Amino acid sequence: MTAAPHERLDRAMVSLAGLSVGDAFGEQFFAHPVTTERRVPARPWGYTDDTQMALSMVAVLRRHGRIDQDALADDFAAHYEPGRGYGPAMHRVLRRIANGEHWSVVAGSSFEGQGSYGNGAAMRAAPLGAFFADDLGRVVEEAGSSARVTHAHPEGIAGAIAVAVAAAMACRARHGDAPAPMQAAYLDAVLVHVPFSEVYSRLRRARDLSEGLPVETAAEILGNGSLVSAQDTVPFALWCAARHLEDYEASLWTTVTGLGDRDTTCAIAGGVVACFTGLEGIPTAWHSAREPLPSLDAW
Repeated sequence: MTAAPHERLDRAMVSLAGLSVGDAFGEQFFAHPVTTERRVPARPWGYTDDTQMALSMVAVLRRHGRIDQDALADDFAAHYEPGRGYGPAMHRVLRRIANGEHWSVVAGSSFEGQGSYGNGAAMRAAPLGAFFADDLGRVVEEAGSSARVTHAHPEGIAGAIAVAVAAAMACRARHGDAPAPMQAAYLDAVLVHVPFSEVYSRLRRARDLSEGLPVETAAEILGNGSLVSAQDTVPFALWCAARHLEDYEASLWTTVTGLGDRDTTCAIAGGVVACFTGLEGIPTAWHSAREPLPSLDAW
């Protein structure tokens, strides 16, 4: 598959829609329990930092056609809204960047020089995978670059790469470059591109889980984002996406049933699955319930 620039941006925007609806949907279940009746929460659904940072990613891709790390850091800082639910470490990172420190110094000094392995780089990565889906090598390269702006730890980088590749694979399947894969085959194809890490090891475990396994059991085995780390979040979210790649609604109900960091797991799953289902796969009522996104022209 070879796409024109506007087609690449269109793919990223579809993934952004899936990510943002998933983010806002999952966020509602911190206040409302998940029931067997699967009652859709009352509207409106506000989105969180997952969507806010993904908007910056897409805006930078639109302007530069690639991840310009300086531009991305500046955009993150310029659009930082403390009330969007950023983690404590990210509050510090974005304030320091806004105060003039270079992103490489800030990201590299986090957690006593180890860098962050939180799930923040992964949560925003699906639109990037959609944008570069024509070239999987480029997906890996650009996802790594995007992660390093805030998450210098190898696990944080591996998480972003895994999500971006999963989104790219879903785009390629939708556009006929590959058949819609079964769960294990899909995760196996993603694994080929993920650096060896705990994210990789848990994703392998996700690949080997029985397709009929209860969601709660999968969350116990893989983690559900409760630790807010890439390795505790990405494998479960991608297992949920792979389980229902052709059904956006089912994928999000599956994901939110696992509890944990449900806005982020649903953002990841939603951003990936929308790459396969297209915008038409997102329920219209859910799309309209989500807080409206700002125009990229105004961004």
